[in-house]
Order: sequence, then structure tokens, then C-alpha cells
Amino acid sequence: MLTLTDVSKTFFANTVNERKALRHIDLTLADGDFVTIIGSNGAGKSTLLNVIAGSLPCDQGSIVIDDQDVTRLQDYRRASFISRVFQDPSAGTSPHLTIEQNMAIALTRGAHRGLGQGVTRARRAHFREELETLGLGLEDRLRTRVGMLSGGQRQALSLLMASFTKPRILLLDEHTAALDPQRAERVTELTRRVVADNGLTALMVTHNMSQALDLGNRLLMMHEGEIMFELDSETKEHTTVEDLMARFSSVKGQISDRSLLN
Repeated sequence: MLTLTDVSKTFFANTVNERKALRHIDLTLADGDFVTIIGSNGAGKSTLLNVIAGSLPCDQGSIVIDDQDVTRLQDYRRASFISRVFQDPSAGTSPHLTIEQNMAIALTRGAHRGLGQGVTRARRAHFREELETLGLGLEDRLRTRVGMLSGGQRQALSLLMASFTKPRILLLDEHTAALDPQRAERVTELTRRVVADNGLTALMVTHNMSQALDLGNRLLMMHEGEIMFELDSETKEHTTVEDLMARFSSVKGQISDRSLLN
């Protein structure tokens, strides 16, 4: 479903501010994989998602999605098969449009849009059914401007809209980090259900190690632009947060020693 081969990205190349964000990344996801990604700040996690989404071009390497080479494909052309939910709840919705208007836009993401009516009676009924699954009462607020919703409600709506077209790849970039613990837990459970019910292939960046272990069937740890190690589903089940912290500390120690020797 997704194959990255020798993907690298450097910011401010050949200057005193040069930073290698991704270093020769090789990564393969099978159809239906749900991979969580952890790592320190600046590890390259968000850059990896940006490169996959096409928001940033990679300097070298190739990106193949569902047997299609998308390495040089612009981000708006990838929108028909890639959906994304950002850390900022306001990033995935338009605050001045109503809930139903936002949902109508999401429903036709990546498709050619004509001059027909965006919100029809049939679509409104469909939106209501989808919103009922959130359990937030938004099905009775279809004409409410999204800017009036709480952060948790907007993030839940963004996640629902991201799954509308059953994308080939769903990218989740710390999408619960800006929420309070109660709303973060609710969006986390919604994430689990949306990915499972739609059979999506997903990559989720998180700083929450408990969340990283609890969700998905694979876990990657990144540091300084590299994938340092991976846990498969069986290993994840027998790994605790303490184990992960110890492994992470070990990896950081190895990196520091290597940097010193270099």
C-alpha cells in the first residue's frame, strides 16, 4: 500500500543551519496496517508525514502508494487518496462554514466539482447518520458554524471527514495532543473505530507512548531523521511504557556516543 525507498530530506542545505530531517528512510506498509510513530522533538516524524502527503518534496528516494509512484505528484493531486488530521483542531475544518458545508466539501475531496448544490437533502440525511456515530449531538447542529464547536468536537469532526472517501492512506499528526485528557481519550477511541470500520491504512504520530502501544499493529521509533527500531503487533502486546522509555533512552545514548565519536 505504501513504500518509501531511500527517502531523505534536508532543510537549509549547505548552510550553517543545515538540518537533515530524514535520512535514507525505507518503510513499507501493507494494506490495513496501522502504524504509530514516536520520537523526540525534531526526530522527523511530521516531516515524514509531510513528504508522504506531498506538502514537502523529498530530496531523494521514491514514494509509491498502491503501486503508483507519487514522488513528484503535487499534494492537491494526492488528496484523492490521502487524508490527514492535524494537531491543531482548526486546521482540518473551515470555521466560517457550517458543519454540513464542511462535510460536503470533504465528501468531494480530490474529485472534480461542478456548479451543483453542495448540500442536498440526501447528503444532509447522510451527514446526520455519520454524525450520530460520534455521540456528540452534532447531528442536530448541522447548520452551526464549525468555529462555534469545541476543540474536541472539531477534531472528532475532522477525523470523521477524513474517512469519508475511504482514503488509501490516513495520516494522523499528533491529532489528540491539543485536547484535554477526556476529549483526547474520546478522539483516540474514535480513531480506533474509524480505522477499523473502514479498513484504512494509517500512520499516526504521537508523543504519548501509552497511546502508541495501545493503537495499531506496528510501532516505529524515530530519532534524528532515522527509524531506529520497530515493534510488531505481538511484541507491542508484551511491551510496557517503561520498556519503551528504556529503549528510547538507550537509542538516544547511542546517538550521542556516535555523534561524539564522529
